[in-house]
Amino acid sequence: MPLTDSYGRVIRDLRISITDRCNYRCVYCRTGSNGVQYIELPFADYLRLARVAVSLGISKIRLTGGEPLLRAGLLDFVRELASLRTLEGTAPELALTTNGHLLAQMAEPLRTAGLSRVTVSMDAVDPERFARITRVPRSYPAVLEGVRAARQAGLGPVKINCVLLRGFNEDQIEAFGRFAREEQVAVRFIEFMPLEEGRVWTPEVVVPLREVLERMQRFLPFHELPHEPSSTSRRYKFEDGNGEFGVIAPVSLPFCGACSRIRLTSDGKLRTCLFSLKEHDLATPLQAGCSDAELARLIELAVAQKEDRHHIGEPGFVQPGRTMVHIGG
Repeated sequence: MPLTDSYGRVIRDLRISITDRCNYRCVYCRTGSNGVQYIELPFADYLRLARVAVSLGISKIRLTGGEPLLRAGLLDFVRELASLRTLEGTAPELALTTNGHLLAQMAEPLRTAGLSRVTVSMDAVDPERFARITRVPRSYPAVLEGVRAARQAGLGPVKINCVLLRGFNEDQIEAFGRFAREEQVAVRFIEFMPLEEGRVWTPEVVVPLREVLERMQRFLPFHELPHEPSSTSRRYKFEDGNGEFGVIAPVSLPFCGACSRIRLTSDGKLRTCLFSLKEHDLATPLQAGCSDAELARLIELAVAQKEDRHHIGEPGFVQPGRTMVHIGG
């Protein structure tokens, strides 16, 4: 029987944050302050938890951070994950989300190790604007090189994630439409969520799906593509067939009712929602010597408590104690 929560949602997607370190300090994510302590489990622990999760029905694994390409030993870890077998007898689909800064030299080795797809976080296509958002000078050329290397390596379709913040980069929407067509990538615009360290989120800062579509329509006509119920993104194709974009709209158009995801933080806590106020500790029992059967039972109990939805924008909404970079993007 597949891993199922109390609302009947089948859980097939696991996101593993392998580090909360990052070489960027993006304005919507980190405050830029120093003195942060980082916690990372040994890869052997992540691998064992992934193996147990796959035995329960997980068929898609995404590696996140922080910035996952900062971890030494990543290629060996990807090879180990690629050797797992799902309930259907196939290898799990392996994807990775990165800021792309180190991707140019890693793309081909990652593909060879067994990675299927890559998503690059990229919040502007103007070099100066990009550096202002990331707080890293001259960062744009490295990321662009990484995007192109990922395409050449066959880690496609390469997706670009752009978090939109009013007053920062909403004027980049049309430029990203051109970028999608010129670079043959799928751009995903993401509504800004209240998960940043600075706690500056307000509804007024969110650029909603409706506005993205209005601006893109002025650029070029497009039509909506079919999407699976569990998909986080509404997808669109330009009418001439060249270029795709999408919008992930957790604020204005939540997709909680078909959510198929759980998350493992870099310190071994299982989270059943980005906005969970409760975490389920797997690292402590694992390191204390519990069996795979006991780990499986802990995962099943956590999934049974998965929230029905988040409560962004509702009266009494409480932000989770962790921010996005410490949960895993």
